[in-house]
Amino acid sequence: MIVELAVENLAIIERSSLRLGPGFTALTGETGAGKSLLIDAINLALGDRADADLVRTGAPKATVRITLDLSDAPDARRTCDDLGVPLEDDTLFIVRDVAAAGRSTVRLGGVLSPVGTLKTLGAELVDLHGQHDHQSLLDETRHLDFLDADIGPELLEPLSTYRSALDAKRRAQRALDEFRRGLRDREGRLETLRYTIAEIEKVEPKPGEYADLEAKFARLKHSGRLAEALLQALDKLADGESPAMDGLGEGLRIVESVVRFDPSLEEVVEPLREAKAMLDEAIHGVRVYSDELDADPASLDAIAERIDRLKRLRRKYGATEEEILEALDRARLGLEQLESAEESEELLVGALDDAAATLDDAAAALTDLRRERALLFAERVQAQLRDFAMGRAQFTVDLTPKPPDETGGDLVRFFFTANAGESPRPLAKIASGGEISRVMLAIKSAMAGKGGVPTLIFDEIDAGLGGRAAVTVARKLRELGRHYQVVAITHSPQIAAQADDHFRIEKVETGGRVVTQVGPLTRQEREEEIARMLAGETITETSLANARELLAM
Repeated sequence: MIVELAVENLAIIERSSLRLGPGFTALTGETGAGKSLLIDAINLALGDRADADLVRTGAPKATVRITLDLSDAPDARRTCDDLGVPLEDDTLFIVRDVAAAGRSTVRLGGVLSPVGTLKTLGAELVDLHGQHDHQSLLDETRHLDFLDADIGPELLEPLSTYRSALDAKRRAQRALDEFRRGLRDREGRLETLRYTIAEIEKVEPKPGEYADLEAKFARLKHSGRLAEALLQALDKLADGESPAMDGLGEGLRIVESVVRFDPSLEEVVEPLREAKAMLDEAIHGVRVYSDELDADPASLDAIAERIDRLKRLRRKYGATEEEILEALDRARLGLEQLESAEESEELLVGALDDAAATLDDAAAALTDLRRERALLFAERVQAQLRDFAMGRAQFTVDLTPKPPDETGGDLVRFFFTANAGESPRPLAKIASGGEISRVMLAIKSAMAGKGGVPTLIFDEIDAGLGGRAAVTVARKLRELGRHYQVVAITHSPQIAAQADDHFRIEKVETGGRVVTQVGPLTRQEREEEIARMLAGETITETSLANARELLAM
């Protein structure tokens, strides 16, 4: 909901701040006092086109700041997350600047953002109804959202089943399309696959082979130096005139001969024995390695050739032998499919037909539920319209097929006529601004508490209403205030009297210039304002008494 709206240098508004609470708030004032400017300010904050003519004369720019509490608006929070818009403890800060030169900037959560992002987000925050373009009822693509919100949790399971079926059909369609694309150059692909299989099978790569060959190649390439080094090592360790093994053995024997004189020497003898055993094992290993060392140039050439063949496969089919073997498996499978093309295509077509039939069933179940609930929804909305002195109005919900997408296969449109004898036609094409507001109020009243945007703003919804109808609208606005934040700009004393909070908008002259001021009213000030709305500029005791009676209702 909107927590605060602050406006600076917007036409005749020099500086004004409006703090709003939950429930129902009324904004009243004389015609021309600047009520429409507040609507312009909200529209700017929601992403409407910026007009430099709105900038107050002599000011460098106009600024609109709006603070919104999204703690009870999970859809709006999700949209912020999707768009990368930062929140502060579920609070969103929007700043819109319009320069006198015409340039406009947007900050969302303190971050410069495109106007398009603001417009997308604005649709999740506020529904504004009246003589303005920012009306969700004029966007037929959103009519389905109204109906689905009215259906509520009952829709979750059939919609989930439908989306799973849609995903399965799309996968089946992709598989068939890819197969048929492959058939277009079947002969060329057959030749390529056969060559791939033959080339890999001829080499017969084995997992890990390349690394082993490289190690063996390095050993053979340096076999001369290795042999010479090993001979030198053996000479020092075992085969020379004073080998290390003999010295270690003699030293061990000498220490062992005197252990009987001091048993603590056993601690010295044991490491010497271990050292002798380890040295003996190491000498054995060096001899074995030396005996197995192959210096045959033919072996070196054979290994080099094998490495080269593996390198060629790696460049074409994968960085490792495992990837090359996976490429071989894919080629074999592709060849098998192409060689049995007719049979494979039949299977894929059959899978697509099955997926399409499952999708049709799921879409039909979704449509049946929507069609059944659309009748009940239309009846409830029409019952609400009768309360607004629109007894001859007709409201219907039209469902027609459309290509399936994530929402289903239903195009939902609201049809309406306010006049007897006229057939209902698309709401967006025929309803006036006042009618749109009342239809929206009827819809929101019919589905009160079933979701939607957190804030509803009605601009002069009372136009053309009086008496009982105005009282009914006032009562319904107050009822809506239990489920949404509701703001109504009104000339109706009956509507203003039902509000939880009441603000007056007025023009005053200061410093030789006219400015618009907005302020909350106390109980006494509300009585006087409603009395003025009842009687005009001259407030009488009778009008004050009537005002108190309205407020007491």
